[in-house]
Amino acid sequence: MRIACIGAGPAGLYFAALARQLDHTHDITVYERNALDDAFGFGVVLSDETLDGIEHADPAVYEAMASEFARWDDIDVHHRGTVTTSGGHGFAAIGRRRLLGILRARCAELGVRVLGRTEAPPAAELAATHDLVVAADGVNSHTRSAHPTAFGTELQRHRNRFMWLGTDLVFDAFNFHVLETPHGFMQLHCYPYSTDSSTFIVEMAEDVWRGAGFLDRDLAPGESDLAAIARCEDLFAEVLRGHRLRPHHSRWQRFTTVRNRTWRHGNIVLVGDAAHTAHFSIGSGTKLAMEDALALAACLREQPTVEAALGAYEDERRPVVASTQRAARASLEWFEDIARHVDAEPLQFAFDLLTRSRRVTYDNLRLRDPGFVARVDRWFAGEVAAERAPEGGAATAETIPAEPAPRPPMFHPFRLGPLELDNRVVVSAMDMYSATDGLPCDFHLVHLGGKALGGAGLVMTEMVCVSADARITPGCAGLYTPAHEAAWRRVTEFVHTHSAARIGVQLGHAGRKGSTRLMWEGIDQPLHAGNWPLVAPSPLPYRDGVNQVPRELDPAAMAAIRDDFVSAARSADRAGFDLLELHCAHGYLLSSFLSPVTNHRADHYGGDLTGRLRYPLEVLAAVRAAWPDHKALTVRISATDWVGDGTTADDSVRIARALVEAGADAIDVSTGQVTPDERPAFGRSYQVPFAERIRRELGVPVIAVGALSSHDDVNSTVLAGRADLCALARPHLYDPQWTLHAAADQGYSGPGATWPVPFRAGSRRPPTGRTDGPRPRLDLLRSSETTTTRHRRWRPDAPGTDPAPNDGGPR
Repeated sequence: MRIACIGAGPAGLYFAALARQLDHTHDITVYERNALDDAFGFGVVLSDETLDGIEHADPAVYEAMASEFARWDDIDVHHRGTVTTSGGHGFAAIGRRRLLGILRARCAELGVRVLGRTEAPPAAELAATHDLVVAADGVNSHTRSAHPTAFGTELQRHRNRFMWLGTDLVFDAFNFHVLETPHGFMQLHCYPYSTDSSTFIVEMAEDVWRGAGFLDRDLAPGESDLAAIARCEDLFAEVLRGHRLRPHHSRWQRFTTVRNRTWRHGNIVLVGDAAHTAHFSIGSGTKLAMEDALALAACLREQPTVEAALGAYEDERRPVVASTQRAARASLEWFEDIARHVDAEPLQFAFDLLTRSRRVTYDNLRLRDPGFVARVDRWFAGEVAAERAPEGGAATAETIPAEPAPRPPMFHPFRLGPLELDNRVVVSAMDMYSATDGLPCDFHLVHLGGKALGGAGLVMTEMVCVSADARITPGCAGLYTPAHEAAWRRVTEFVHTHSAARIGVQLGHAGRKGSTRLMWEGIDQPLHAGNWPLVAPSPLPYRDGVNQVPRELDPAAMAAIRDDFVSAARSADRAGFDLLELHCAHGYLLSSFLSPVTNHRADHYGGDLTGRLRYPLEVLAAVRAAWPDHKALTVRISATDWVGDGTTADDSVRIARALVEAGADAIDVSTGQVTPDERPAFGRSYQVPFAERIRRELGVPVIAVGALSSHDDVNSTVLAGRADLCALARPHLYDPQWTLHAAADQGYSGPGATWPVPFRAGSRRPPTGRTDGPRPRLDLLRSSETTTTRHRRWRPDAPGTDPAPNDGGPR
């Protein structure tokens, strides 16, 4: 094959070397517009997984790199006068210029032509004369820009300013510095990459950047902003300790996330930053580029045609990249919003920072550094005890009695308004579509009773409709007749008699999303027959041409529906529910008043957010007045509509504030389902940041929900201070004893994990297979010696020495 590579960065060079190794008959040319030794950037960090792949693919490249790695294990978090250390992470870094030198040498050895200071012909021209064109021309790819429609390019420019620098200060670990300046918070990302150099990245919000006197300057290509660098040396003098910053093409930038619908166009393929970018705070740019190169080379070898190879390459790499970009986005947004996080205590702040991307988690950290996690656990236990201490009393991590084993965060109690919950797990409201004329039946008793026996602190009903016309489907449960009330009382009595759980009712009205088939018969599809009339704030169907056009509510009808909510609330109290949740999410009636997508009213119930809030607040006030003060009341909201002209995260904070001021004890934070045009950013715990923002900005309790599936997710979310409670839905359908099994999986059997007496014999995980005999005694002794957390630090002047073990606490 005749192959052209545009760009002599890690992706282009590594691909060229691997492809030539796999088939020495390939004729490969690499074009680089800049001088070959004019490398952008300073040090790059590679994961163990990436290094394993490099070692297996090309041992010669790996050995050359390994001989020059800076290696360390610790992360130091500098926050408000303390340094909190977490170990066991395992980093390997190398200078970018040195990495490219190794890859160029390997290409030369293998017979690949690498042309410096040579502008590549346009990719379309190369494609006509080559079998394959590999566009590795970076984030500002000319190849991608020349074919934006073919690649389906999407560029997202982010808010923070940053500058990439080097320094002659050799850090001995990864350092995150969060600095409070008169202008606002600035953060530094620093790590070593050689015996005499470190990477030093400066980042801050736009308003902080302007307040500090920084400016956009008209700089020539390759010119560094020396005035800004001098200012940085002054600002960060305490960190630099007399050392200097080293510029190289260093100027202020905003990070751009690159996404493409496809990475291939004919025989042209994008790799590395030309195809996708991931924020520098998770250190994945070079990692992804080299993994792309390896996968593409392998697919070319394995597949019969170029077309098949490019398809296989994209199929293999796209899920990995999507996952990395989700993690990078979470990390990027954490740093963009750092002002919301800095008021946490140093240990919790460090835990929050380390788990910000949701890739590093509570369990993951406990494996890497159990001492650090134990300290954070104990701090959290002290905070919970202090919150629950009698007035005038005090409890701290130092004064509370030590428990036999650390209590996982999810099993600490929580006081939700007047309601005491044994733990932080909520069985989320899930529509079951199994009622008849609104009447709950034996199914609901077994379903909700079984979840209560499973150990959750709070079990929520499905959305219980306040009238027959308020139902989503004919199978939806209601609370608008005496028979409904009696049936629900049967459920609550079972829960209270046989479990330690509390049970809540979610009251709602379907609005324009009503009169549809059961979910498994066609979600959001109208009934074949027997449809009932729909109402909404505005006469807008959920789907044009599919769903009914609802009638716009007038004040009299709104008052009648408000009274239905009040009647249902009183009935819920008599039925024995411990908590009431008002459903103002997911495009149902009260939600559709809140969203500008669904509320086009011209009266005082529409218009700006104040107007759109008016009717939901009227309903909440009426329900709060009818609901006893000794019982908790929460409200579920959609914190974003996931469309450009819908409810935003900023709006959600205002909505939450208004709801709390009107009597809500907590906000249950979901997102979306308001319009079929939504484009959610799905991913692990993807809705948690919306809950976290409300909690941190308003100081109110929040319930997080959405793609939380493991006890690790719950522990991470609660311990980092992102939410007070976690609501899980489908995990409880998969395993009704999810909470108790989570306790067993973590080896925990203390308070907050209450097994029903008849179930206690099954409170330990049963054996599932053969247990081998004991290993030789010396093997056991050697294994015990390796359980100590690694705290290796990069000290090139004293190779082979590690510091004394660190307990991970602030110092």
